[in-house]
Amino acid sequence: MDINMTLIGQTIAMIVFVWFCMKFIWPPLLAAIEDRQQTIADGLAAADKGQESLEKATAEAEGIIAEARKQATGILDQAHARANEIVADGKADGTKERERQLAAAKAEIEQETNRAREELRGQVSAVALSGAEKILKREIDAAEHDEILGKLAQEL
Repeated sequence: MDINMTLIGQTIAMIVFVWFCMKFIWPPLLAAIEDRQQTIADGLAAADKGQESLEKATAEAEGIIAEARKQATGILDQAHARANEIVADGKADGTKERERQLAAAKAEIEQETNRAREELRGQVSAVALSGAEKILKREIDAAEHDEILGKLAQEL
């Protein structure tokens, strides 16, 4: 194999081509690749941070929800207790009102009874006076007295 000028020219052209590529083409390609790698690494780091932030926010939201549930339960318990108090107060007021009305009814019955007794006493005394008057106007006779007393008893 002969080394001729064509081979030497091709070798020189290849060396110049490689030098040109290494000087002007290769560095921008490596810089673009490194930039892309850095961008991907930054994106992955941001995704990891975002995932951590999401987990923290989820945990915090669950804590807030749990606290809200506790507060809601407390409010419901207070509402039930207040409702029970209101019912108990209503029952106590109802009992007091019933006792007051019962006492008023008993007093009214007592007054009516006393009025009826007084009225009966008045009627009995009027009948007794009427009977005595009739007895005194007639002669004293036992049979008539019995008859008048019988009528008197019927009137009573």
